[in-house]
Order: sequence, then structure tokens, then C-alpha cells
Amino acid sequence: MIPYRICICGGGNLAHVVGGYLAAKPECEVRLLTRYPEKWQPEGILKLTDNNGKIFNSRFTLISSNPSQTITGADMVLVCLPGFAIAQVLESIKDYISKETVVGSIVSSTGFFLMAKKILPAGTKLFGFQRVPFIARTNEYGKSASLLGYKPSLTYASMNINDIQSFSRTISALFDVSVTWLDSYLKVTLTNSNPLLHPCRLYGMFGRGKTAFDKPILFYEEWDNFSSEMLIDCDLEFRHLLDKLDIARNEIVPILDYYESHDSLSLTEKIRSIQAFKGLQAPMIQLSDGYYYPDWNNRYFTEDIPFGLLIIKAFCRKYGIDTPKIDTILRWAQTGMNKQYIVGKDLTGKDIHQTIVDYVD
Repeated sequence: MIPYRICICGGGNLAHVVGGYLAAKPECEVRLLTRYPEKWQPEGILKLTDNNGKIFNSRFTLISSNPSQTITGADMVLVCLPGFAIAQVLESIKDYISKETVVGSIVSSTGFFLMAKKILPAGTKLFGFQRVPFIARTNEYGKSASLLGYKPSLTYASMNINDIQSFSRTISALFDVSVTWLDSYLKVTLTNSNPLLHPCRLYGMFGRGKTAFDKPILFYEEWDNFSSEMLIDCDLEFRHLLDKLDIARNEIVPILDYYESHDSLSLTEKIRSIQAFKGLQAPMIQLSDGYYYPDWNNRYFTEDIPFGLLIIKAFCRKYGIDTPKIDTILRWAQTGMNKQYIVGKDLTGKDIHQTIVDYVD
């Protein structure tokens, strides 16, 4: 059997778990492109355990920071990176991609398609998932990780891939799950998942004046009704955009439907009860005074604002949709991040070019 050659780009939670899951398959040869190859086991072995106690026999065939080694000859390149790192990696790999190589992203809501269209060679085969296939956590960097939860199905979009049925079978076989194809990359780029979920919760915790806390906050288990109300309101603004784009409710499911809720109270109860989210703390740092403060350098801010919420805002601006609640979060977050993205309602701040906005057509 000729192995299916996959290169994973990244070194975070999803790179560990997705890479480890695929590397355990005998039909796959999995390479890893990472900035820190020296931190991984020299023999390429990763201990991956899922939420049922299953242990995967995972071994990467090559771990390197050199794209000419890891990308050349790959059948698939799978980007497992935060939004702010995607463009740089796409620039570094573009000269090593063949016409047959498929380049995908494990999640598309941080602007993968927008960047790939402009950076990679014209006609490059692209795909990206609407939501991540696994809930992932690194235990010991380069050595062990936990697959905390599986998704019952996967939804993806593509560009320049002609035989969708065949490619869907490939994805289904790789991830051992049923898949659904969507006919527009916008249907996976625009989402009310992390780009709305995280900022609304951040604002709910830290946006009402109190910024010093005597203990860390649990991000999900201590979720409150104010955060739920903000999320529902922002999702309504988001729905106005989807209506303009003629995207159906079943293609990007409303927040209340996705969490099987009917109002803010039931949404709060549902989010608090999700087992896979237990123990996850809010992005906070403890300072010398002993109090805990928002960690403005955490990826909940540095990814989900400039490469998440701003995607939604940019498309809403493009289609003339007013977003008062989203604007409130953006104005608050940029102050804490010491950035300027939005001025009034307009995306004209001095730091806007450090975000995804320049890639929005």
C-alpha cells in the first residue's frame, strides 16, 4: 500500500492531537512542520490518549522546521495554527506545493481561505473544516496529549477540488467520521463558534469594570447569564449577515439551536454542563499584588479578536450591516490589548493592517 503522506503544520494542542491521531493510522505517513522540532521526541513518538482511555500508537515519520523537507511530496498539508501564524507559514510553504497537493486547515474561522487565496499559487486545492474535529489538549509538549472529545460529524468547504465525492471519502476515512461538504468557503469562514463565543465570554468576565480578582475564573463552568445574553445578541447581528449571504440556518446553526437552548438561562446551564470543558480557566495572570488580571496576550485575545471577531465585523461592514454589540466588544478589547482596530463603527484604526481585514475582498 502506498502511504498517504500528510504534513501537519503547527505545534499546539490541535497539531499534537490531530497529528497523533493520523500518525497512528498504518495507511498514513505523517510529517510535522514546527518551529521547535528539538522539543519533540527524536524518534517521533507521541503518546495520545482519548477520553475513553484508548492509547494510540502514534509516530511521526519526520519532524522538522524546514518546509522543503516536510512539504515536498506531501499529498495533504493540514494547517493546525492560530490565525496570526497562518499567513507566515503559507508564505514559507508555497514554493514546495505541487499541483496535486491539497492544503487544508483544521479550522477555517480564523481566515484560512482568505489568506490562502492570496498567498498560495493560483489553482491550489484548498479545504477547511467548519469546526475542529477533536477537543484537544497537550499534556507534555512534544511527548503526550489528550483527545478529550470527538465530533459526531465534520463539515468542510473546498476550492479547486473537482471530485468532491472522492475527497469526502478520503476525509471520512482519515477522521473515521461522516462528513458534509458545503458549497462556499464563506460557510466555514464565517462562524458563531470561537470568534463570537470567546469574545462574548471575555467581555462578560472583564468588560463590566472589574479587572482584579482574588482567584482564577473558570471559563465555562462559571459562565454567567450576562455572557449568554451578549452571545445571543451578537449571534443575532451575525444572522443578519448570513441572511444577506443567503446562508441557511442548517449550514451555520444559531447559537441557541447549537447548544439545544431556548434562552439565556438555558444556554448558561448548557455551557456550564459540558464535560469536555470542565476545568478550563479564563486567560488570566497573577501579578505581584496577588490578584489575577486578564491576560491580554493570551490567544483568546490575540486570535479571537484580530483573526476572529474582526472577520465577522469586516463582512458586516462590506454588506452594510450594523453591529452595535460586536462594536462594543471590539472597542473594549482593543483598549486592553493596546491596539486600535475600530474607530467609532469604522475599521480604520492604526493597527487594522495587523489583522485579517486586509484579506477580506
